[in-house]
Amino acid sequence: MVPDTAAEAPLAVRGRIYHNRPLFTNHQSREIMRKYGGGGAETRGALGLMSGTSLDGIDAALIRSDGRGRVEAGARLSRAYDAAFRGRLRALLGETGPVDEVERELTLKHAAAVRDLLAEADMAAGDVQVVGFHGHTIWHHPEAGRTRQIGDGALLAAETGIDVVCDFRGRDMAEGGQGAPLAPLYHAALAAALPKPLAVLNLGGVGNLTWIGPGADDILAFDTGPGNALIDDWAARHTGQPVDLGGALARAGRVAESALAALLDNPFFALPPPKSLDREDFDPAPVAALSAADGAATLTAFTAAAVARAGDHLPAPPGRWLVTGGGRHNPALMAALAVRLTAPVAAVEAVGWDGDALEAQAFAYLALRALDGLPLSLPGTTGVARPATGGVLHRA
Repeated sequence: MVPDTAAEAPLAVRGRIYHNRPLFTNHQSREIMRKYGGGGAETRGALGLMSGTSLDGIDAALIRSDGRGRVEAGARLSRAYDAAFRGRLRALLGETGPVDEVERELTLKHAAAVRDLLAEADMAAGDVQVVGFHGHTIWHHPEAGRTRQIGDGALLAAETGIDVVCDFRGRDMAEGGQGAPLAPLYHAALAAALPKPLAVLNLGGVGNLTWIGPGADDILAFDTGPGNALIDDWAARHTGQPVDLGGALARAGRVAESALAALLDNPFFALPPPKSLDREDFDPAPVAALSAADGAATLTAFTAAAVARAGDHLPAPPGRWLVTGGGRHNPALMAALAVRLTAPVAAVEAVGWDGDALEAQAFAYLALRALDGLPLSLPGTTGVARPATGGVLHRA
C-alpha cells in the first residue's frame, strides 16, 4: 500500500536538493501501490519534528525505518511553547508580523528539542541520518497554490549537526496537489495488519482523516474541517486556559442547534476530496453571543459533525475510527464523535500507537522517503496528478 519505487534522481539547486516528481503511468502507479514491505532497504534512524496548528508546542520523535513497510518507534518528547512565544507565533498567521525573527526563534526551539531528545535517548547526532522538520504553517491556501511553513532548515542542520529535510509540501502543490495531509502513507504503513476499511482521524488544530481500504491501492485522505483550533481559541478567550481542559467547559454547556447549523453551512463540506484548509478558514461568529459553556459545547459539536460529514465522502464505511492528535484527550469531543459516527471510536493507543508522537514520527518517516526519492503523496491523499516525492535537503 506504500509506494516503494524511487522517483527520478534529486536535482541540486543553490546548495539545496529538490526532488523531481516520479514519472509513473497510471498502470505503474497501481503496481507500486501493491508493493508493500521492505523492498530490501535497510532501516535507518530518523528524527521527526512537528509544530502543529494548535500552537501548543513541539513534538519530537525518533524512529528506525526503511521508509517503506518497516517502522520501529523510539523515544519522543513534547516541549510546550510559553505564552509569549505562542502569542508571537499566532500573530504571524496569515503572513503578518516579524516573520524572520520568529522563524529564527522557532528554529532554535526545535534545535533544543532535538538535543534534549537525543540526550534522553542516550544517542548522538551521528546515530540519526536525517531530521524531518515540518516547521510551522502560517499560511495554507491550496486554491491559490500557496502554502508557507516557517522554519530555517539550514540553521537547524547547523545547530544539530544532522542533515535536515524540510519543505515537504511545496513539490506536491507545484504538481497540482493540496499539499496536505501528508501523514497518510505513514498511517498506511502502521496499519498494514489491521482490519480494513479503517479511518485514522487526526484532531490537531485542523481535523484530517486517512481512509485505508482492503485493496492494495485503497487510500483516501483529506481535511475534515476544524479540529481543536476553534475550541482552543474559545477556551483561551473565556477561561484564560489554552485548551478546554478535560472538555469541562463543553460538558457544562448545551449545543445551540441554530448556531451549529450556521457553522455547518459552509461549501467546504460538500467539496469532494482530496481537499485541505487553513486553520483560519472557519469563522466562529455564530457562537459569539453564546455563554462560555454553550459556545464550547457548540464548537465541540461542530468538530464532531464535520467529521461525520466527511464520512459521506468515503468509498465505504470504516469499521473503526482511530483518533490521534490532541483532540483525543478531550472527553467531550470523543463522546461527540461516538454519538455521530456509525462505527466504534477509540484513541490510537488502542492499537499500540502513540498519539502524541504520531505526526512527528510521520515526518521522520517522510524524510527517509525523501532521501530515497520515494513518493510522499498520492493522488488519493492530496489530489496531486501522480505520486509525488518532495522535500528540500540541507546538509549539516
